[in-house]
Amino acid sequence: MAAGGEPDVERDVTETMVGFARTLRAAGGAADPERVQAMLAALDHLDVLDPSDVYWAGRLTMCADPDDLARYDRCFAAYFSGATARPGRRPPPPVVVRRTTMPDPGTADGGERNDGLKAATASAVEVLRDRDMARLTAAERAEVARLIAALDAGAERRRSRRFAPAPTGRLDPARTIRETLRRGGETSLLKRRTHRTRPRRVVLIVDVSGSMSPYADALLRFAHALSISSGARSGGRGVEVFSAGTRLTRLTRELRHRDADAAMAAASAAIPDWSGGTRLGEELKEFLDRFGQRGLARGAVVVIASDGWERGDAGLLGEQMARLHRLAHRVVWANPHKARPGYEPLTAGMAAALPHVDDFTSGHSLAALEELARLVGGGSGKGSAHA
Repeated sequence: MAAGGEPDVERDVTETMVGFARTLRAAGGAADPERVQAMLAALDHLDVLDPSDVYWAGRLTMCADPDDLARYDRCFAAYFSGATARPGRRPPPPVVVRRTTMPDPGTADGGERNDGLKAATASAVEVLRDRDMARLTAAERAEVARLIAALDAGAERRRSRRFAPAPTGRLDPARTIRETLRRGGETSLLKRRTHRTRPRRVVLIVDVSGSMSPYADALLRFAHALSISSGARSGGRGVEVFSAGTRLTRLTRELRHRDADAAMAAASAAIPDWSGGTRLGEELKEFLDRFGQRGLARGAVVVIASDGWERGDAGLLGEQMARLHRLAHRVVWANPHKARPGYEPLTAGMAAALPHVDDFTSGHSLAALEELARLVGGGSGKGSAHA
């Protein structure tokens, strides 16, 4: 390593690992500055050009308990833009990290750097969480995209018709008789059963018209994070995604790519009317006629992300929203303009839709998307849909 380039190398590596720690911390991981130092100290004794060494050094130093392991895998893949790491089967995504050393944690310089790093990291994340995505720089958008990919979003659960053994609940005659026969006819404890639960289907309809262009990318990334997270929990499909503008486009298949950037590239190629006009009433009618009435909307949580600027017939939008509300378990509307001071839903489209909306939220920032994830997961809204 050249002597003149050593400070730059240390700075580059520190920024790389601090960025990864920020992503992990935003997802709820225990990635404090001391753990960052421990990871870099471990890498100092390993081959830092080996992605497997980098992966395991971070996993062994940045995971506080078993619950952190899945979160770490998800954040590692999101931050380094590769496929989800699968320990024991294949190495994690390629990553280039150059060797460096960190000051001793016990030194005064090291302590000052840790305190400053912790404060600066927390401050930067908090600022990004509440910033309107229409006002972000390109670098800030990239950071928010990584944080969205790390969101741990899950669908609300509903009761299944199937049963599972349980310590309490209704009597399970079949299991009780089998246990009695196994014991040679001797009376045993009564066996119980209860209904299983399964994720409720989630349908997202994202407005990609010109007025929504500053937010459409982040909202589709949110849909991708929800698809991947819910799919991992349920072991199958449970999230359907559509774009709406001048035409309806189904994006469910494109957003099944585990890599967020690959999914967004596929979705962009599939959307023919990006930044065009808006005919929400017609697109919602098409969705209900082709998909919703046949089952996608029945009992589902339906999220419509749009500013409500309807260029078509607002009366048609109101009729289709009423129809949707009768089919869906819950209807959530995310309008980025709701966060603006003095906003009132006075446009014809919003006025027609709101009477048939259960939760009305904003979706304009990372914090608002976290709130939207909570609503999709079964949380109650902070306020009335008509507020």
